[in-house]
Amino acid sequence: MYEDEPVTQDPHPLTRHMQQLTQRARAFDRRHPLVWDVLLTGFFVVAAGIDYAGGGWRNIAHNTDLPDWLIVALTLGMSLPLLWRRRLPMTVLTVIVAFSVVNSATGALLQVALVQLIVLFNIALKLPLRTLGWAGLMMTAPVVVGSVRYPRGSWDQQIVPQLWAYAIVALLGIAVRSRQDYTQALVERAHQLEVERDQQARLAAAGERTRIAREMHDIIGHNLSVITGLADGGKYAAAKSPERAAQALDAIGKTSRQALAELRRLLDVLREEAPEAAELAPQPALADLDRLIDGVRAAGLPVRSTFHGRPESLPQGQELTVYRVVQEALTNTMKHAGAGVTATVDVSYADDGVRVTVTDSGGASRGRSPSVPAAPGSGRGLKGMRERTALYEGTLEAGPPADPAEGWRVHLHLPRPAAPHLNQTKESAQ
Repeated sequence: MYEDEPVTQDPHPLTRHMQQLTQRARAFDRRHPLVWDVLLTGFFVVAAGIDYAGGGWRNIAHNTDLPDWLIVALTLGMSLPLLWRRRLPMTVLTVIVAFSVVNSATGALLQVALVQLIVLFNIALKLPLRTLGWAGLMMTAPVVVGSVRYPRGSWDQQIVPQLWAYAIVALLGIAVRSRQDYTQALVERAHQLEVERDQQARLAAAGERTRIAREMHDIIGHNLSVITGLADGGKYAAAKSPERAAQALDAIGKTSRQALAELRRLLDVLREEAPEAAELAPQPALADLDRLIDGVRAAGLPVRSTFHGRPESLPQGQELTVYRVVQEALTNTMKHAGAGVTATVDVSYADDGVRVTVTDSGGASRGRSPSVPAAPGSGRGLKGMRERTALYEGTLEAGPPADPAEGWRVHLHLPRPAAPHLNQTKESAQ
């Protein structure tokens, strides 16, 4: 075969046609097994009857003076049991062998005795090999009896050909059985692969839903908190300072449009039709922290930010993690810390990674006491922060300091990646 010659997997039309016929025949046999059993048994009963009625059996018989009732009994005794060959193969073989011994001992030598080869094939096809060995021993009994009762020539001329016929039929049954087992294994493997594929698809879908839910929580939760703070501030300023109220309304509009734009970009990616037409934009990074903190300040939360060191080239996924953690921490402060609270954002870049600490002075004035359990569904933001941190083998601590009255503290540490391929793996996971 030349290297440029295409390799085809399509079978020959005649082969395909035979395969289709075989499959149809097997399907019919599975649905109506008794029909095939009756047809096969009836064929051999009729053939044996014709052999008896026409006297053809006398051409090879050692003894032609046998009574008719014996020939009829031997004919039916060796052909009718075929009807049960698939359900009770060893029982059927035992009955046929018993009549075959009589057939050989009397010298009738009826050819219908060859139907035991069909039973032997079924035994090789379905039963264990040990049972097949016992069946072979049973079938040698009529051959030995006939050779002893009517010796003609050497014993190997009478016995060996019969044994070869038994061996060939047994090997044929084993070959068909091996082929069926192999095909069944392929079918089961294909089914298993389909199940695993569906499971992987469900896991991927669940992971994607989790990622989307986390992004939507970060986008909507933060921007709605900012809008709520601006609306509350504008409400108090409306009576005394209409200009401040107008500024708050402008900030609300700007924040709302920004949230809608980010949400629209996220939803466009989920559209099945023409996903390549979705509007793309870079994810927030460390450079956007100042804009994030300014928005929080505009919403009424005083924030003091400090940065230590120089932000070396961090993977985009790590920058997004730092941004989302700061965003979520400030959002929680705005929602739970109460009035008159201040926040501090401290970001440190070092050789071993980046550290971020967000604290507030809310203390016990948060929306609930530390001893009161969280409401159902709360804590999604903290879970999202931990999931993002775990992607980069970092650590996240969230909770009150030693004295809960002093405030709330979120501390993040992301180590620098050890190798370039690790960066790529984490970013793809993000």
